[in-house]
Amino acid sequence: MERRCAGALPAGRSRRRHQQALPRSLSPPDRRRAFGVSDAAERWRELNRANWDERTRIHLGPGSDYDLVSLRSGHGRLHPIEDAELGDVRGLRVLHLQCHFGADTLKLAQRGASVVGLDFSPAAVEAANKLAIELGLAGSARFVLADLYEAPTAIPEPASFDLVFVTWGATCWLPDIRRWAAIVASFLKPGGRLYYADGHPAAAVFDDDAKLADGRPGYFAPYLARQPVVIVDHRDYADPSAHLANAINVEWLHPLSDIVGGLIEAGLTLDWLHEHGQVPWRMFQTLVKKDDGDWHWPDKPWLPLALSLQATRR
Repeated sequence: MERRCAGALPAGRSRRRHQQALPRSLSPPDRRRAFGVSDAAERWRELNRANWDERTRIHLGPGSDYDLVSLRSGHGRLHPIEDAELGDVRGLRVLHLQCHFGADTLKLAQRGASVVGLDFSPAAVEAANKLAIELGLAGSARFVLADLYEAPTAIPEPASFDLVFVTWGATCWLPDIRRWAAIVASFLKPGGRLYYADGHPAAAVFDDDAKLADGRPGYFAPYLARQPVVIVDHRDYADPSAHLANAINVEWLHPLSDIVGGLIEAGLTLDWLHEHGQVPWRMFQTLVKKDDGDWHWPDKPWLPLALSLQATRR
């Protein structure tokens, strides 16, 4: 698992969202959200990069819940959903987009793939390269520093990958989902496939602060708004003791129809789409952690928490 969207909060923390305009100073005491175009939304790339540079240092620290022990032992574990669906990657050429500091990239290399990881955070790419050298994987995993939308220029290798790998809190950071889909398709050779797994966009419209009497989250955000969401949160999902100085980030909620429709428009064929009643982080406080390590609804599966899909270039 790599990065997560803002729905991922430490246990015991709610996520507040407000739909009024934020002041230009954006200096709140804790956390809030605002929908719509603003000065901060227009600076999304700059704000998000600073946020992820700082998170990288936290995620490599002693308080992080990233499992680097198994990775360093040579047996890095992918998420259970990925393990069940991805299949054998030995001998495949893989492009991992928005790879953060490369933990999952290196896990794929440990499984026999030749992997290229791309991320826009200088701190993350520097850490990924150091980790690859430490693990003796520099020959099978390399990392490129670039914004997602600059990937075709940064990696001028069109139609050359067997697999594009995109998981857990990736597309929420991108304003143009159809452009993302076109970039994914451009890298795949004929017969190559995209594997995508992430939080379900339907779950993103609910919030603990609007919770119902029985503790379930209530409706809060517009599913079809398609507007930037400015978030101010000093907390980090992987280390509850951390305090982010670069606390402002900007996200987008992309409806499922836009994700799938964008891939189809880009020339890919949808092979399958799965919805899951589990997610790798505590998306809502009513969720409970089960033996598989994921967070689930405590009783009935009220709505999907995650989705995964495979799409192939024919």
